[in-house]
Amino acid sequence: MLKALTRCSSRVPLGAHLHGYVPAREPVSTLLRVPRGHNRSPHLFRRFFCSDSTDGSDPVDPAGSDMKRVEAGEETPESKSSSAIVPTVVKPEDCLTVIALPLPHRPLFPGFYMPIYVKDPKLLAALVESRKRQAPYTGAFLLKDEEGTEGSDAEKNIYDLKGKDLLNRLHEVGTLAQITSIQGDQVVLIGHRRLRITEMVSEDPLTVKVDHLKEKPYDKDDDILKATSFEVISTLRDVLKTSPLWRDHAQTYTQHIGDFTYPRVADFGAAISGANKLQCQQVLEELDVHKRLKLTLELVKKEMEISKIQESIAKAIEEKISGEQRRYLLNEQLKAIKKELGLETDDKTALSAKFRERLDPKKEKIPQHVLQVIEEELTKLQLLEASSSEFNVTRNYLDWLTALPWGEYSDENFDVIQAQKILDEDHYGLTDVKERILEFIAVGKLRGTSQGKIVCLSGPPGVGKTSIGRSIARALNRKFYRFSVGGLSDVAEIKGHRRTYIGAMPGKMVQCLKSVGTANPLVLIDEIDKLGRGHAGDPASAMLELLDPEQNANFLDHYLDVPIDLSKVLFVCTANVVEMIPNPLLDRMEVISIAGYITDEKMHIARDYLEKTTREACGIKPEQVEVTDSALLALIENYCREAGVRNLQKQIEKIYRKIALQLVRQGAQVQPDEVKAQSGSVSNETAVERVEAETVDRSIDKKDSGNAVEAEIVDSPADQIPTSLDQSGTLEDTLEAEKTKETPAAEKLEKVLVDSSNLVDFVGKPVFHAERIYDQTPVGVVMGLAWTAMGGSTLYIETTPVEQGEGKGALNLTGQLGDVMKESAQIAYTVARAILLEKDPENPFFGNTKLHLHVPAGATPKDGPSAGCTMITSLLSLAMNKPVKKDLAMTGEVTLTRKILPIGGVKEKTIAARRSDVKTIIFPSANRRDFDELAPNVKEGLEVHFVDDYAQIYNLAFGENLQTQ
Repeated sequence: MLKALTRCSSRVPLGAHLHGYVPAREPVSTLLRVPRGHNRSPHLFRRFFCSDSTDGSDPVDPAGSDMKRVEAGEETPESKSSSAIVPTVVKPEDCLTVIALPLPHRPLFPGFYMPIYVKDPKLLAALVESRKRQAPYTGAFLLKDEEGTEGSDAEKNIYDLKGKDLLNRLHEVGTLAQITSIQGDQVVLIGHRRLRITEMVSEDPLTVKVDHLKEKPYDKDDDILKATSFEVISTLRDVLKTSPLWRDHAQTYTQHIGDFTYPRVADFGAAISGANKLQCQQVLEELDVHKRLKLTLELVKKEMEISKIQESIAKAIEEKISGEQRRYLLNEQLKAIKKELGLETDDKTALSAKFRERLDPKKEKIPQHVLQVIEEELTKLQLLEASSSEFNVTRNYLDWLTALPWGEYSDENFDVIQAQKILDEDHYGLTDVKERILEFIAVGKLRGTSQGKIVCLSGPPGVGKTSIGRSIARALNRKFYRFSVGGLSDVAEIKGHRRTYIGAMPGKMVQCLKSVGTANPLVLIDEIDKLGRGHAGDPASAMLELLDPEQNANFLDHYLDVPIDLSKVLFVCTANVVEMIPNPLLDRMEVISIAGYITDEKMHIARDYLEKTTREACGIKPEQVEVTDSALLALIENYCREAGVRNLQKQIEKIYRKIALQLVRQGAQVQPDEVKAQSGSVSNETAVERVEAETVDRSIDKKDSGNAVEAEIVDSPADQIPTSLDQSGTLEDTLEAEKTKETPAAEKLEKVLVDSSNLVDFVGKPVFHAERIYDQTPVGVVMGLAWTAMGGSTLYIETTPVEQGEGKGALNLTGQLGDVMKESAQIAYTVARAILLEKDPENPFFGNTKLHLHVPAGATPKDGPSAGCTMITSLLSLAMNKPVKKDLAMTGEVTLTRKILPIGGVKEKTIAARRSDVKTIIFPSANRRDFDELAPNVKEGLEVHFVDDYAQIYNLAFGENLQTQ
C-alpha cells in the first residue's frame, strides 16, 4: 500500500481574508518545507500536513514541543507566565463544549494544519484563555454561502453576525481543531476529529455543545471497498507524477504517517483536491467510509483531468516558444552565413523586415493568392543585387502591395436620422436630392451594405455636387477620396502602368486605397462627363470595369497584377451634362439631378452658410460688419444669376476682403498715433489727428445723405497735415478739442454697413441687367425659356421684315444657332405659313416678305429643339401684326403636324421665368409630371398651361385679352 496516504488533510486558500479571520502566510514554507520554483499549480501551495490521527489517538505537534511538554508535566513558556493554573492534560474526546470558529473558504479535515488570522478581540482572547487552561481545542465549522453577497461584502456580513445569526450560518458538521500556537492575531490549528453542533451555550464568543462523530463500521476485507480505495490511490499516484509540488506534499506527509486506513485515504484525497468547499464539506459530513471513498474518487479524478489539461497547455506553450526560438536562431545563422558569402546586405534585411512588419497585423485578412505573390517577391528581393534596376522595381512593387488595406474596413453608419441631420447642416434646400440619398442609405441599412450602386449627381456648376458627396461619406462614416477625370485620355490613369515601364505607377483606385487606409471608402469621381479619348485608349471603357458591381470584385490593376476587391467601395460621380456620359457607363449609374437654386434659396445659403464661413476665414467679428438683405438680394439678382452659388461665394469673399482692408487701414492709422503719444510727440500727433478726424467727419456727412457705409476710411493727403500747432491756442485746449472731435468718429468707425446703395463700391458695376428687355413685348417678339449648363435663362425670339415684294418670301437666321435650332426655325417657318393660310387665306405676308429671325445675345452659342413653338409664335405675331399676351413665356418642340413634344430642364426654366417676373408659362403636356415634382416655393404665383398641340398655344398667345398696337 502507499504509505504516502493517511492521516489528515486540509486546503487553505492563502490570502483570502475575512474581517475576523484571515489565513496566515508566514508558516507555510516552514510547515511544508516546499522547495521554491515549483509553481505548476498555484492552489497546491495551500496544502499542509500534520501527524495526527482521525480516530482519537494522542495528539502530536510537529510544529513545536509545547504539547509534549504539557503531557510530560513540564512547564511551557506560556505556563510559566501563568503559574496559578494547574496543568492538566485535556484529551480531544473530553471536549464537549467548544468555541465555534467560522471558516469562510474551506473545511478543515482531520490531521491537516490551517493557519488563520483572528481579528475579533473577544474571540482571540477566548482562544488564548482556552490554551492557557490546557484545553487548547476549538470547533472549526465551514460558513454557508449567503445569496447576493460575494468577496469582501460577504466577509463584512460574517463579521457583523453574532449569536444565533452566526449559528444559523454554520454547517452543523465541523472539525475539532487543536490550537498549536498563537502569535499576535495568528492562530495555527490542527484538525482532529469530526463534530456535530447540538446546541448553543453562549453568544459572544459563540460557544456550542458538540457530539463527536465516528465512522460507521465497515468491513476491511470488503472487495468493493478495497477496489475503490486502490483506485483512489492509483489516481493519486498519477496526479503526484504530474506535479512536483504534490510530490513534496507526499514526502512531508510520509514523515508523520502511521498505518494507512480507508478513512484517511478518503480525507487525504479530498483535502488536496481542487474541489470547491461544498464538495469538500460533503466529504467531511459523510460517515459511511465506502460512500466517502466514492466521493473522494470523483474529486481526484477531476483533479487528474485538470492536471492533464494543465500539462497539455504547458506543453503547447513550450513547443511554441521552442519553435519560435529555433526559427529565430536558424534565421540569425542564415543571415550570418549570407553575410559572410556576400549574398545579403543590411539594406535588404531592413527592407524585408519593414515589409514583413507591415504584413503581420493584417496577415490573416490578406487573400492567399496575394500572400503567395508577396512571399515570392520577398524571396526574389533577397537574391537581387541592390545596385540592379530590377531591385528597385521589386522594392516599389512590394511597397505598394504591403501598403494596401487588405480586408480592413471602417464601420458603416446607416442611421437615417443622423444622415438627415448631417445633410441639413451642410446644405440648404435640395429636398428631393436629400430624400433620394436617405432612401439609398435606408436600403443599405436593410441589406447591411451600401454596395452595388453607383450614384451620379448631375447639375450645373456650383450647386454643391462635390460637397454632397462629402456629406454622404460623413453620414455613412466612410473615408472620403476625390479625383477628377475631366480631360483624362490615358487608360493607365485608371488601370495603372505595366511594371516594365520606367516610372510605372498604379492606377487612381490603388492610390486611393493606400491614401485612405480602408477598403470601403467613398470615392468621388468628378467631371465624369468630360472624359477624353486619346491615343492611349478609351478611359470611358476602362471605367466600366471599375464601376460595374459585377466586375469590380476582381478589379485587376496592370501594375499590381493581382485582383483587388472593390465591391465594398461606394462610387459617387458628378457631371454637368448627363448626355455627355457614354451610354454603357450611364446605364450603370443611378442619376440624381440637382437643378439649381432659386433666389430665396440663394438668400438662405448666403446668409446661413457662405457669409458665416467667409467672415471666419477673413478674421472679421460679427459685430464689425453688417450686410443687409437688400445687399444680398441685389448681389444675387445683378451679379450671380447662375444656378449654383460658387460665384455668389466669390462675390461675398470680395466684399469681406475690402472690409478687412478697411479695418486694417484703420488700425494702421491709429497705431502710429499711439506710438507717438508714448514718445512725447504731442504736437505733430494732435495735428494729424485733427486733420484725420475732420476728413472722416466730412466723408461721413457726405455718405450719410446717400445711406453710405458708416465706417468708410478716407486717406488724408500728406501735404494737408500741419507740422506745428497753432500758436494762438494752448496745448491743453487743443488736446481737449481733438478728444471731443475724435470720440464720435471712433464710434462710427467700429461697424461697416453694406447696403444696396453702396454695394457697387465693394463688387463693382452690375454684371447682369434685367433679362426682361420689354415690359410689353412688341409685334414679332416672343419670350422663350432655355436651359444652359449654368441653369435656366429667358431669351427672346425676334422677327422683323427685311424686304417686301412679289415672290420675295425668305427667312434669314442669326444668333449663333446650332444645326438643331436652325432646323427648328425651318419647321417653325413652314408651320407658321400653314397656320396663317388657315386663319387669313388672303394674307400673302410670308410669300412676299423676306424675314430676319434673331435670337439674342448674338455671342452666345445656342442649340436645341425646344424653341420651336416660340419661333412659330414670333412669326405669326409679325404676320398678323399682333403682340402676344403680356407676361407670357413658352417652350416646346414642334413637329410639322403641330404636335408639341416634351422638353428637359423644367425646373431651370421655371426658375428663369420667376426671375424675369413671368406670370404665365406654357409647357408641353408630357412635362406635367416634372412640374408637379417641383417644390411649392418654385411653383408659387405661376399660371402654367400644358399643351400638346400648337392650336392651344395660339389661343393662349393671341386670345381674348389681346392688346393691339
